Amino acid sequence: MKASPQLNYQFCARTDCGRVRTNNEDAVVAAPEAGLAILADGMGGYNAGEVASGMATSLIQESLTRWLAEAGPDAQTTDVRRALETSTQDANLAILDASQNQPQYAGMGTTIVVGVFLGERLVLGHVGDSRCYRLRHGNLQQITRDHSWLQEQIDAGLMTPQQAAQSGNRNLVTRALGVDADTHMEINEFQVEPQDLFLLCSDGLTDMVEDHELHLLATAPLSLEEKAALMIDTANALGGRDNISVLLVQAGHGIRKRGLISRWLKKPA
Repeated sequence: MKASPQLNYQFCARTDCGRVRTNNEDAVVAAPEAGLAILADGMGGYNAGEVASGMATSLIQESLTRWLAEAGPDAQTTDVRRALETSTQDANLAILDASQNQPQYAGMGTTIVVGVFLGERLVLGHVGDSRCYRLRHGNLQQITRDHSWLQEQIDAGLMTPQQAAQSGNRNLVTRALGVDADTHMEINEFQVEPQDLFLLCSDGLTDMVEDHELHLLATAPLSLEEKAALMIDTANALGGRDNISVLLVQAGHGIRKRGLISRWLKKPA
């Protein structure tokens, strides 16, 4: 029997300091071999936010890459969710330990958004207000829900989205890694269709670029690299008040070269 085509994925990641900040506290990891997309937005004094986001992305990448290599392409979604929760919790505790035991890192933390692309499935986890959008059939939809004070006000009916957009409290997150002993990661599963485009981003993009403008950028007839660069350039042109990170993942038809990928993933540490 002839094998049915599998989805393959193209990845593109870019990050930029913006126009105001002197250092970049965002961190992005695109690992096509493992089907992983990871983006973090750190917070804390001096370089502590940079340390937190770097720890989160590297530790989660290492843990999930190893697990996915062992589980193989037929891994069950429930097991992927559990592996994502475990790797994120381990990173959370490592960041919290560094924050509590090294004075220069006191108070550091980070948001995180992680996409695990496995065949025609996406397992998506996030903590904080770094987002994931999906462009499908010309419609751009935010598929994560911000863990933020503003979102809680909207959910409670105390503020409209338009009022929230004008608020001075846009950066108050209610969940982050490295703050508490438990992560409370929100995890959802999505079916992926050919030509779906996923955008993972930090609030340095979405605070500057409104959703209707983001839709125009996402649907532009450009390569992934050109789209990512244009998104960052647009955020900078509108003020670039924060670090800006963009991670694009494009789904398409094709058969992944599992043999080569498996050999790469199973190399000894």
